[in-house]
Amino acid sequence: MKVPQSLIPLINPFSKDNPVIVQILGICSALAVTAKLEPAVVMTISVTAVLAFANVIISAMRKTIPTAIRIIVQLVVVAALVVIVDQVLKAYAYDVSVQLSVFIGLIITNCIIMGRLEAFALNNSPWPAFLDGIGNGLGYGWILIVVAFFRELLGSGTLWGYQIIPQWLYEHGYQNNGMMILPPMALITVACIIWVHRSRNKDI
Repeated sequence: MKVPQSLIPLINPFSKDNPVIVQILGICSALAVTAKLEPAVVMTISVTAVLAFANVIISAMRKTIPTAIRIIVQLVVVAALVVIVDQVLKAYAYDVSVQLSVFIGLIITNCIIMGRLEAFALNNSPWPAFLDGIGNGLGYGWILIVVAFFRELLGSGTLWGYQIIPQWLYEHGYQNNGMMILPPMALITVACIIWVHRSRNKDI
């Protein structure tokens, strides 16, 4: 099924142009916030919101931004949006905000966001830029969620904090794999996803 041209910015980041497994961007947060599913989902929503609105704002301003200061303008816009997201999390999801710690602030320098602002928002109108922001945010996010799913399930026996592995398995000798909650296992899990993706998409 052929994807309509207008939806390519929204659809491609899920697989063909995925920012994590194809462009190899945003790996740092994939290692840092995926030990549990909840912070991974919240980070996905946060990055998607910041990227979508930053794309729209920069796209709307693109013809008035002097080339010499475009990076500064982009950083100011992203920083303002990140502050809003951070304050919302502290107000309504404080525990998750504490878990994410400095990583919400580091969205400001997330290479996916800066890359999309430079490569897409500065060269396209607001609606395609919005779709591009949503697509890349969710494309980034589904990788985080898959990694967090396996890390929390195998490393802690829980999902979203709820016990999934039944107690009788522990009574019969089952043990959580403590290595799964260590950052190196996040990298290995991402590598496995990349391997599966490349094996199924040999043209990438």
